[in-house]
Amino acid sequence: MSDVTTIHVGGEAGTPGAYDVLVGRGVASRVTELVPESSTRALVVHAEPVAGLARDVAAALEARGVETHVEMLPDAEAAKTVEVAARLWSVLGQAGFTRTDAVVAVGGGAVTDLGGFVAATWLRGVALVDVPTTLLGMVDAAVGGKTGINTAEGKNLVGAFHPPVGVLCDLDALDTLPRADLAAGLAEVVKGGFIADPAILDLIESDPEAALDPRSDVLRELVERKIAVKARVVTEDLKESSLREILNYGHTFGHAIEQSESYRWRHGDAVSVGMVFAAELARLAGHLDEASVARHRRVLESLGLPTRYEGGSFDDLMVVMGRDKKTRGSTLRFVVLDAVGRPTRLVGPDPEHLRGAYDAVSGAS
Repeated sequence: MSDVTTIHVGGEAGTPGAYDVLVGRGVASRVTELVPESSTRALVVHAEPVAGLARDVAAALEARGVETHVEMLPDAEAAKTVEVAARLWSVLGQAGFTRTDAVVAVGGGAVTDLGGFVAATWLRGVALVDVPTTLLGMVDAAVGGKTGINTAEGKNLVGAFHPPVGVLCDLDALDTLPRADLAAGLAEVVKGGFIADPAILDLIESDPEAALDPRSDVLRELVERKIAVKARVVTEDLKESSLREILNYGHTFGHAIEQSESYRWRHGDAVSVGMVFAAELARLAGHLDEASVARHRRVLESLGLPTRYEGGSFDDLMVVMGRDKKTRGSTLRFVVLDAVGRPTRLVGPDPEHLRGAYDAVSGAS
């Protein structure tokens, strides 16, 4: 296996919470290097579409002498419930997992979120290895140490910060990913371009089709650039006390869409609309120029991503946004842009501006 890119997260190597993200083809086979030598047991959780890869990971661990338990999870956001977490806690308890053992999460963002939460909460924290198999998982969910589950009241409201001991982004897993899922993952890549690395936007604008080709050098560069953006931010602000909030660009309105649609919308599709909402809000508040707002729509639509949402009512979406993790008391907080690559916070936006941004993405204006 050659041509592996290593991106470091979390400060100096060897310090608590520091780890490497490996990007390349065939890197999933390196799972045995990441599961700690002290681990005598490992729980491999996975999504149904990647059952074969999960079995390969388990077999590699078994060959190293690790007692391995494999559990398949419900699809997508259905995995992120307290009931599924409780089932996995029972597996860990019945198998006698100790604090030196490990959880390996093989799948998309929902799997790494749930697997990470289970690892964070079992005995107050065991080792976690993430093997993301979707573009969204590779560039966002599996990197950064945020884990969580959903409740009836909202997405990711219950969770913990629990950095993995390593992340294996095996690009081979993208070869069979549906185009719609690739596009949804690219929404998070585009987000990285708008908040921190405009070269990402240039690459997509130059050749949107190459960005959607899982075998292209363009997509690989986009993956590595977006992971590098997140690594820089997370290294400076692990627990989202300040800088890390910029990674939520497009997510306040996006999460409201997801909940309104009972998670039938792909996360990236919802974030795509959410970024346009945030751009329109920034324009109305005097932060962002019209050309940059138009660039949001142009880049996202070139990838086949939605930029409009005609579902939930304004009032219902406002209620959901009021429960967003960035909200303080009754004051809404949004990540917006002063310019491309210059994010800032908008605290307590004018209600008329919120309505205007909603009208702009819902077709009411």
